[in-house]
Amino acid sequence: MTTSPIIAIVDDDLSVRRALGRLIEAGGYTGQIFASAGEFLDSLRRGRPACLLLDIHLNDGMSGFDLQERLVADRVGVPVVFVTAYDDAPTRRRIERSGAAGHLWKPVDGQALLDAIRRAIG
Repeated sequence: MTTSPIIAIVDDDLSVRRALGRLIEAGGYTGQIFASAGEFLDSLRRGRPACLLLDIHLNDGMSGFDLQERLVADRVGVPVVFVTAYDDAPTRRRIERSGAAGHLWKPVDGQALLDAIRRAIG
């Protein structure tokens, strides 16, 4: 039996988590949704996803940038695709310097999302 790659979603907006989850499952992936960076970090004890869709502005004290930096420092090796509504110059510069596998602006186009995941997981 072949299992589909697991794509984790970290976003503090429930409607966004659900919408992204439906999109990735329609694309043949298995989705895991998390409301916070802390929830996602706790889940790593059970296994590592193939890719992480990560909101930049989270409400739990750790931003998406903070989480991505921690994953790099801890050598977790999960490719990150940032998903954000903030299309401003400082955010774009920080995304470019982050080493993320990709980024998308909200609202997310479904095909662009699936293409970004495919590129991220190779």
